[in-house]
Amino acid sequence: MTHFPAAQLMDIHPDVDAAISAGKAVVALESTIITHGMPYPANSDMAASVEGIITAEGAVPATIAVMDGRLKIGLTEAERTALAQVRGAMKLSRADLPFAIAQKRTGGTTVAATMLAAHLAGIKVFATGGIGGVHKGAETSFDISADLDELARTPVIVVCAGAKAILDIPKTLEVLETRGVPVVGYGTDEMPAFWSRVSGHRAPLRLDSATDIAGFQATREALGVNGGMLIANPVPAEAEIVASEMKRHINAAQALANKNGVSGKAVTPFLLQTILEMTGGASLKTNIALVENNARLAARIALAMAA
Repeated sequence: MTHFPAAQLMDIHPDVDAAISAGKAVVALESTIITHGMPYPANSDMAASVEGIITAEGAVPATIAVMDGRLKIGLTEAERTALAQVRGAMKLSRADLPFAIAQKRTGGTTVAATMLAAHLAGIKVFATGGIGGVHKGAETSFDISADLDELARTPVIVVCAGAKAILDIPKTLEVLETRGVPVVGYGTDEMPAFWSRVSGHRAPLRLDSATDIAGFQATREALGVNGGMLIANPVPAEAEIVASEMKRHINAAQALANKNGVSGKAVTPFLLQTILEMTGGASLKTNIALVENNARLAARIALAMAA
């Protein structure tokens, strides 16, 4: 294991450590989808499936979480199962990741915290579902996810299905542009919208292969351009929920959140749970499909970068 101050606070899975040391392909995975995304045992089964997809592609999965104050870079099967059953786990972003470690707490890592931890461990590619962004009404609430600033500062490629559709996508794209974060539509000229393949907003850039994405990142590094890159990978067509249908559910869920005074970190979990109920479970099936699709692409990007 590489020796640096943070190494005293983290446990790197032996397979992950060996792959990083050998310059092989590794893909980071977040853990809020386990701790906050769905109930047990569906969360554990989903996490195992996603790791299996990455392994089948020839890369090494590294699910990141904090367990009893230890920053875990890669989980054993027993740890993953235990995490999936934790009640009251923290939802960790950059601000509270060190707090959870210092206080020996357990929590799932968001996009921002996962990027930070992945970079500390030397992992360059990360697969997730959707990133956080600018919430609707942010001009008065100032509710903007820390994910966007993390993308601006931390050199990790993030593969997602776009920003979560509950967000203000145009404003999210504007903030990413201001922060200098390249947003690449994978095989598409239009930004996907998480559950839906289209959002009505153009993707700033487009690339059609993992090799081209790896080449783009290599050029950024050669030029000394800092920060991350966002790859927007549309959900498979057979799994999507069309945007017009999702818009109705999102508007209804947002109205209910406003009525109940839901704010801060509680907004996204509340909206996702409400939409899950409104769609009769269809949104969860789509969520799982898009995470698996992103994991597959992330593995191929990691392999291209390692090559």
